[in-house]
Amino acid sequence: MIARIKGVLIEKRPPWLLVDVNGVGYEVEAPMSTFYNLPGINSEICLLTHLIIRDDAHLLFAFATDAERRLFRALIKVNGVGAKVALAILSGISAEDFSLCIQSGDISSLTRIPGIGKKTAERLIVEMRDKLLPGNLTGDASSHPLKAGVRAETAVDQAQAALISLGYKPSDALRMVKTVSEDGASTEDLIRRALRGAVG
Repeated sequence: MIARIKGVLIEKRPPWLLVDVNGVGYEVEAPMSTFYNLPGINSEICLLTHLIIRDDAHLLFAFATDAERRLFRALIKVNGVGAKVALAILSGISAEDFSLCIQSGDISSLTRIPGIGKKTAERLIVEMRDKLLPGNLTGDASSHPLKAGVRAETAVDQAQAALISLGYKPSDALRMVKTVSEDGASTEDLIRRALRGAVG
């Protein structure tokens, strides 16, 4: 199991990252919650990872905090929730807010996340209520990469592509991004605002 990677951030194309580790490029998929805390291109980063081995691929997922990785691992154990849905959940809501939704049985907030219907939301509440006890998703702030304000040249296009990869329809993704678009906004800012508007 690959539990952590440390190297140089070569490329950011939400939800994909390319990290150079001693000359080997690792392509990893990360939730938007991790993207929000990434430094600029060519910066050194350290990310926690989870490896999923399938017959046709080895998939490596990366997280800024242990709390995110623990929630991801708990989510993919729920019947009907795969890695893609788990990433959508982490991208659309913080680990702490997700825990609150589960504990309070807030189906309405959960179904605003792409890929989560009423039945899946109900299943999440039933299966995860005992797993998400208060305090067990508290992450270590020191595990966050340093933030840096590097702006993408095509921030709107990349933000739209990221939303599509999370399960939104192309037309909805474009509308969401244009609604929050402003001059000088980074890809991460656009994605954050668009998701906040969709879930809020």
